[in-house]
Amino acid sequence: MPSRINRAIELLAQDQAIYYDGPHSGHVLTHAQGMEDARTWADYINVGMEHGAFDMTGLAEYMRGLVDGGPTRSGHRTPAVIVEAPVNGTDAANVRFNAWQFRQILGRGVHGILLCQAESADAVRAFVESCRYPFQLAGVDPALPAPHDRLRGAPRPGTALPLGAGTRGRGSEPTAAPVWGLAPDDYMQRCDPWPLNPQGELLLGVKLESPEGVANCEAILDVPGLGFAEMGPGDLSLSLGYTTMPRDPYPAEMQDARNRILAACRQRGLAFLEGCTAENIVARIDEGVRVIAGHREDTARIGRAHQKRTMPV
Repeated sequence: MPSRINRAIELLAQDQAIYYDGPHSGHVLTHAQGMEDARTWADYINVGMEHGAFDMTGLAEYMRGLVDGGPTRSGHRTPAVIVEAPVNGTDAANVRFNAWQFRQILGRGVHGILLCQAESADAVRAFVESCRYPFQLAGVDPALPAPHDRLRGAPRPGTALPLGAGTRGRGSEPTAAPVWGLAPDDYMQRCDPWPLNPQGELLLGVKLESPEGVANCEAILDVPGLGFAEMGPGDLSLSLGYTTMPRDPYPAEMQDARNRILAACRQRGLAFLEGCTAENIVARIDEGVRVIAGHREDTARIGRAHQKRTMPV
């Protein structure tokens, strides 16, 4: 029997690689597609709203279809669903102005969000805070004024290390909780970022896909609340002047960036996301890659056998 709601987190906590399917330019967001995807070979479904349509009605129907088509063969209520948000994580102000996107996405009952083009620790801090309820205090700067003091006008600092108070409000738990199979109050307790909150079921990630993101990767990945990160080879190569995306093996500057981000993830206990194939999956797992792109079931089959995975697929 599963020990968690989020299958991806359950596997990562066992140091097992996780494999995803789903396009980066949208997904078929219908109840029927959710019914079909409930038995997917993948551990989580990627919904690409960075370039695909920001379709909240469709996402709600899709999540309902996953529930109706479930449970998964592993016994989880649904596969995990992680949405690539449209906002770019270039700076804190941009992220805070667009925090409504995270509230809308989380309100549909998804299990994680990926922030694209993360470029600064302040931006990523704002992202994590926007996805958290204010009563969750793990990782929050103890020097922040208490809520009762703020009622009397105590100022809230503009930058808090490591985190400021969460800014997600009440109101979406009646729609999200049924997807997770929880009562609304239980959902609010459990929808918090893992591994910052060991009991949390929310998986947050960042895509480092610009020169600034790579240059700041260590500071970005120091922000509490993240569970995984990746180098985005498409946009990074574009910013470096490659109109055709180089494939592995990368040019030297991209390989250096990839190695730097992987090392930073491993030093901080974060999962590193990378595209893998059936031919290189064993080597990538041995190197420390734990979130596997590539959309190939044969790659997942080989990787799971290499790690002697026991959770049913």
